[in-house]
Amino acid sequence: MAESDKDNLISIIEEDNKDLVIPKILPMIPARDVVIFTDMLLPLFVGRGKSVRAVEDAISRDRFLFVVTQKDPTIEEPEPDDIYRVGTVSRILRVLKIPDGRVKALVQGIAKGKIERYVRRKASFRVKIKLLKETPIKGDDLEIEALMRNVKENSEKILMLRGEMTGDVGTILDSIEDPGKLADLMASNLRLKIEESQQLIEIVEPLERLKKVNDLLSKEVELSAVQAKIQSNVKDEITKNQKDYFLREQVRAIHRELGDFDEKAQELKEYQKKIKKARMPKTAEKEALKQLKRFDQMHHDSAESVVVRSYLDWLVDMPWEKSTKDMLNIKTAKKILDKNHHGLVKIKDRILEYMSVRKLNPDKKGPILCFVGPPGVGKTSLGQAIASSMKRKFTRISLGGIHDEAEIRGHRRTYIGAMPGRILQGLKQCGSNNPVFMMDEIDKLGSDFRGDPSSALLEALDPEQNVEFSDHYLNLPFDLSRVMFILTANITDTIPSALLDRMEIISLTGYTHEEKMIIAKKHLIPRQIKNNGLSARKVSLSTAALKQIISEYTAEAGLRNLEREISTICRKIARKIAEEEKGPFAVSKKNLEKFLGVPKYYPELDKEKSQVGLSTGLAWTQAGGEVLYVEASLSKGKGELSITGQLGDVMQESARTALSYTKANLDFFDIDKRIFENLDVHIHVPAGAIPKDGPSAGITIATALISALTKNPVKNDVAMTGEITLRGRVLPVGGLKEKSLGALRAGIKTILIPAKNKNELEEIPNQVKEKIEFIPVNNMNQVLNLAILKR
Repeated sequence: MAESDKDNLISIIEEDNKDLVIPKILPMIPARDVVIFTDMLLPLFVGRGKSVRAVEDAISRDRFLFVVTQKDPTIEEPEPDDIYRVGTVSRILRVLKIPDGRVKALVQGIAKGKIERYVRRKASFRVKIKLLKETPIKGDDLEIEALMRNVKENSEKILMLRGEMTGDVGTILDSIEDPGKLADLMASNLRLKIEESQQLIEIVEPLERLKKVNDLLSKEVELSAVQAKIQSNVKDEITKNQKDYFLREQVRAIHRELGDFDEKAQELKEYQKKIKKARMPKTAEKEALKQLKRFDQMHHDSAESVVVRSYLDWLVDMPWEKSTKDMLNIKTAKKILDKNHHGLVKIKDRILEYMSVRKLNPDKKGPILCFVGPPGVGKTSLGQAIASSMKRKFTRISLGGIHDEAEIRGHRRTYIGAMPGRILQGLKQCGSNNPVFMMDEIDKLGSDFRGDPSSALLEALDPEQNVEFSDHYLNLPFDLSRVMFILTANITDTIPSALLDRMEIISLTGYTHEEKMIIAKKHLIPRQIKNNGLSARKVSLSTAALKQIISEYTAEAGLRNLEREISTICRKIARKIAEEEKGPFAVSKKNLEKFLGVPKYYPELDKEKSQVGLSTGLAWTQAGGEVLYVEASLSKGKGELSITGQLGDVMQESARTALSYTKANLDFFDIDKRIFENLDVHIHVPAGAIPKDGPSAGITIATALISALTKNPVKNDVAMTGEITLRGRVLPVGGLKEKSLGALRAGIKTILIPAKNKNELEEIPNQVKEKIEFIPVNNMNQVLNLAILKR
């Protein structure tokens, strides 16, 4: 070996008394987040280019590598000023190259060293080092022994608190007699910060380093004891499904230990205040406090605590004792109702009667009204007007298409996403326990395997039971007796009888032309002028034009299509104004077609003259009353009866009954008894695509049939309604008011009604009775004398 090479070598003595020669100049790698002590065995993942080349350089020589820690681990390409100067000479024991280009090296600390200067910096680091020899130990042997024993005992305590203490570890600690090695061993196993580890490695005096380690161990024992206490407090609350929240619970426990703000305790106080403020019944308050106690014992972020929190929110937000004070000034209420709705005298009287009773008896339970009528007659808006007249809050739900009982009674809390039914949801939203509660489309409730919502409504709509209405979600009684329930329906046929029995039925049959005129002028036209951004001074609609819109552009019991047609006119005028045309714009009967096009309905088209075999009946539909034409014709055949027009079973039976009555009375009508041997009878009701049924067309069919047989025409301005028996009696029918309004729209002058329906004429508006003559009949002879023209 040359003399110059010998100058670059350092000899140290290992434990096995063999000289280990270490070069003074070594490849160096900066470690990011670890400090290597002597005798420490550690795997290093080397990924930076300079460091990988330094490892390869060490392997190609003698496997010695100088490992020193960089000051800031986030720096990707550290410079000499970013690297500590004291590190550890390490020997590479094993190297594994990883496919991503990194290198995994197993290294062992050999000796401490200090960088004197950097020999190479660009491709990889090479440094000249100076070994740091430990100073001789000076001091009292008894003091040194006591210090080492204290370090070993503290180490055992920490390992026991962590659950890492084993017999082998204890044997290793007992076998170490050198203070420096004991200090390095404990320093390498303590969870120290980089700065603290670096301070230890730079201490050359073994006894001083051991004292520093002892101080750090004492601090770590205290921290481990507090951590064990925290873990003990948390452990009882943690279940298998809550392991993901372990760290959060530790943080909370640490905050409690430090006396900091506790979020959950604050939340519990807030709930206690809300429960007290809600003024719940005793049963509900007891349940709320019980759930609050459960919530306090639960993990803050567990799935069950979310369910309990949601339940508590519903309990404190329900209007247990929150109500609005009724305005019971009858005269003022009447003015409000009259202002918002024209006519509807019967309904207004019923509301004012209820308010009068409430004024005399404040404990009177709320009524359960059901408004039945065709679409567009103002059922929903009437409910809003009632709420306004009583100064109550208004809430509305639609029951159309609901099939699930839980929509009414709520879901049980065992289900994910459970919530109360729509009744309690509506009460919570309006924040009052005595609102006007409107349930639309009660006749369109469904039922299937999920339950029957109409049955669930029985309790809510029964004044004797709804004092303690029980929702599946709250599972507590709630008083609904103060609520004024108003339901709406187009027909009552589909409402279950048990539910119908609990409601007070009020019919809204529709409006006459005169009523539509008044409503249009007072409400519809001003509203559409405002909605379309117009001015009443620039737009005018003549009375004649309005009449034509009602009679020739709409055919309905309500007002929806009428308002649509008025809206169409306003939109077209708005476009003219937007195109900078100057007004004012007057809509008259002459220019109406420019705005709405040709008329859609010609009500008197089929009655230009009286015809043989064509009679006019009256039908009741969900949209109101309508005229129904029945045609009868005879043709050569064998006496067969054909019925067309999509007639239901009831109407087909009426047709057969009418035919049997006619056959039985051929002598009375002077008709040959053998006429049906060579003739077939065909009865047809036009608009064949529309299904028709009902027990009120018997006399109409018989009249058309007898007219065809006697060849005498039926009067074109006479309509009739009533069922027929085999003996020719005329039976009473329903929906007379709706049918009369339909006849008025069709231009009918005379209506033949069953004599037993005579008492219903009082409910028919005077405007209708002034224009239509109602003639009660008892039998078919009277019908034929009044309806058929005799030649």
